[in-house]
Amino acid sequence: MSSTATETAHLLVVDDDARLRSLLQRYLTEQGFRVTAAPDAAAARQALSSMTYDLLVLDVMMPGESGLALTESLRTEGNEVPIVMLTARGAPEDRISGFEHGVDDYLAKPFDPRELALRIRTILRRAAPAAAPQPLAAAPVQLGARWFDIERAELRGPEGVVRLTGGEAALLQALARRAGEVLSREDIGEALGTPEAGERAIDVQVTRLRRKVEADPREPRFIQTIRHRGYVLRPGP
Repeated sequence: MSSTATETAHLLVVDDDARLRSLLQRYLTEQGFRVTAAPDAAAARQALSSMTYDLLVLDVMMPGESGLALTESLRTEGNEVPIVMLTARGAPEDRISGFEHGVDDYLAKPFDPRELALRIRTILRRAAPAAAPQPLAAAPVQLGARWFDIERAELRGPEGVVRLTGGEAALLQALARRAGEVLSREDIGEALGTPEAGERAIDVQVTRLRRKVEADPREPRFIQTIRHRGYVLRPGP
């Protein structure tokens, strides 16, 4: 995250609805954020090419390239900027699709702008680096050739820092803080600040994380499924 505090974070709001775009830009600015607005994915790409943003607020359905397609493209390019997805469709399948494409949070329209601001601050706090070393900081956990710094939510390996989305980092952090303990999907949803996400959405997040942690995601060594109970992180060499 490039900003030093969530209140000074620079947001990019992308929505083809001019009225909603203007409302969000005005409200979020009043909340202390810097806000740039774009009407579609093409304009968002242009903005992203010349500026680093702390978080994207992105509509799903837009003329031309959809929000999901833009998200998938950004993740493929290695851009892990946090993304809050807005959509008129709030069914579980739609949320799952968003998480599969790499979004960090999902908000169905119509919504209260206060809830959006709250979710943005939650994600930005989660993504912010630790302000100072903590005397009782948890020790990093080993995951084969990689090490996860719990306090910084940073995964490192022989190749350097492994890029994680905000949601992936928060998920691994939640599991690592209680390594060896089985966490239910409800526990994980609470830890991620998305208790309404649903079990399948949690499963999707775990699947995405395994691809970055496990040598063979189909035969996971570290993030193990405990049938009918949830997931457990078992660190080791």
